[in-house]
Amino acid sequence: MAKTQLTHTAFVLAITLGLLGACGSDSGADTVDSSQVSSVPNGQESTGDLKQGDSLTTDPSSDLSSAESTAENALSLTRVWFGDLDAMVERRIIRVLTVYGPGRYYLQDGPRGITAEYAKRLQKEVNATYKTGNLKIVVMVIPVARDQLFSALQAGRGDIVIAGTTITGARTAQVDFTIPYSKPLSEVLVTGPSAPPLKSIDDLAGQTIFVRQSSSYAESARALSERLVDAGKSAINIEYVSDLLEDEDLIEMVNIGLLPWAIVDDYKPQMWEGVFNDITIRKDLVFRKGARLGWALRENSPKLKAFLDDFLKETKEGTLFGNILRNRYVRDFDWASNALAVEELSKYHELKEYFVRHGQAYGMNPSLLAAQGYQESRLRQDVRSAAGAVGIMQLLPSTASDKNVGIDNIYEIDPNIEAGAKYMAFLRSRYFSGEEYDSLNSSLLALAAYNAGPAKIRRLQRTAKERGYDPTRWFDHVEVMAAEQIGRETTQYVANIFKYFLSYEMIDRQAQLRDSAKDQFERSIDS
Repeated sequence: MAKTQLTHTAFVLAITLGLLGACGSDSGADTVDSSQVSSVPNGQESTGDLKQGDSLTTDPSSDLSSAESTAENALSLTRVWFGDLDAMVERRIIRVLTVYGPGRYYLQDGPRGITAEYAKRLQKEVNATYKTGNLKIVVMVIPVARDQLFSALQAGRGDIVIAGTTITGARTAQVDFTIPYSKPLSEVLVTGPSAPPLKSIDDLAGQTIFVRQSSSYAESARALSERLVDAGKSAINIEYVSDLLEDEDLIEMVNIGLLPWAIVDDYKPQMWEGVFNDITIRKDLVFRKGARLGWALRENSPKLKAFLDDFLKETKEGTLFGNILRNRYVRDFDWASNALAVEELSKYHELKEYFVRHGQAYGMNPSLLAAQGYQESRLRQDVRSAAGAVGIMQLLPSTASDKNVGIDNIYEIDPNIEAGAKYMAFLRSRYFSGEEYDSLNSSLLALAAYNAGPAKIRRLQRTAKERGYDPTRWFDHVEVMAAEQIGRETTQYVANIFKYFLSYEMIDRQAQLRDSAKDQFERSIDS
């Protein structure tokens, strides 16, 4: 699912911040007891404070029955293995590293997406080639964060990278690539409603561009900046966004005016035609021409490369199989609503003082509180759910009146926001605190627990640990288990709030920069 971040700086700051959320339909089902906040050791689940209907035991029927879920294969997530294709065949596992996200690889009634389809086809072909019979070679897909793709490959944590990666000179100096599986493409600028006019690519001199540091776009932006400087023009201000952001996230942010522009492969905006209608694809503003996408593998793997090259000749873009996949996964998705529209932004500014005051009181970041409120109610106090949840934070009166929240009259804005902040602070402390948790992940897990129930998320943590994922991290770890066993709702819920948080953080950041510039200008006049 979509996992987002605006800048590397913002991400570092976010690690130290808290996240708030309360899903109205579930709120009243949880009761809290502050006397037990610190009494449950990590990894052990209390019988208290559980969502109604949740069980403390894991349902065996929920376990995957496929070969990928066996104990032996689960070890492949943590073991370090090297070697060429013959070594992979001997141990009967080929590990594909990818990035979790819509279209590429996601879980909806089983693994879906382009990477999942390629892995399934590759498994069929490799087993047919080696005539394995009933003792199958398993092609296992392992989602990781984008900035971990190549490092995990080189470290022996995976064998192939299938994640829409561009073949570049810098990358081929570290890893090998298959033959290209895409047609030639260009890296172009997409602009949105907040972009100033650009006559040529040289007009980007002195402007700011946000890119992932690990992306080929970063290489292209640096090359353009160097050319501009050599021509006597201003350098481009390149700011790095988190690798949790995919191109689709950046396109969405451009579409809603959060970012003025972004660099993407030219085919990607077209894939989302009808979803993002306020972007302009500037095919005249090209950063790189003739780029090709390929699968990456470790150096000195000639047998694997030869096999994959032959495989891709029959399945790459332009073949029947490749074209079917491309068309199949251009699909609608529950993209986050525009939190920065004029009306929505005015609500944020009107309510900001409440989020600041209660956020500071309960150790929650105000922007994150606001993001939670936006997800729950679009910051409207008059919202009532069918289950009886109330107001901006969508709390049930029974939750707010619990002795450990103890805040009355949540029908008013101020106590409603305070009750939400206090309740979420308890939930986070109760279930996801300890030295092994960083502040961001404890908050994200608590948020997921509020949406799906804490008992479910604790079970998912145990499953994640058994399968080699980190149970203390949400994105690309427990998130994958949630998508598999719960469905899209919880992963989308957390991802949306993360996007809204980043939106509000950027608003405040830009306001501070403007105020600072104004103060400096006034001081220079006075002097």
